[in-house]
Amino acid sequence: MTKFALLVRLEAKPGKEQEVAAFLKSALPLAQEEAGTIQWFALQIGPSTFGVFDTFNDDSGRQAHLSGPIAKALMEKAPELLAKDPVIESVELLAVK
Repeated sequence: MTKFALLVRLEAKPGKEQEVAAFLKSALPLAQEEAGTIQWFALQIGPSTFGVFDTFNDDSGRQAHLSGPIAKALMEKAPELLAKDPVIESVELLAVK
C-alpha cells in the first residue's frame, strides 16, 4: 500500500505565475521516470499559489524524489520564480483508494 507522500506548497512571485505553472507542467516527464514515485500531481491552489502532491510506497522512494532532478531544478529556479521558500511536508497516508 502507498503509505508515504510529500505535500509541497509554492508561492509565485508577482508576475511569475505562468512561469511557475509552466515549470510544474514541464516536470511531468521527470516524475514519470522516477520508479519510486507512484503518483505525482502538480496543482494550482489559487492565483499565485501552487503545489505538488506525490506518493511513494516507501520512504526510500520519497527520499530519492527529494534528491532527484525535479527537486534540484525547483531549488535552482526558486529565487527567480518564488516569493518565499517552498514549504515541503512529509505526509503519512492513512487511507488510499
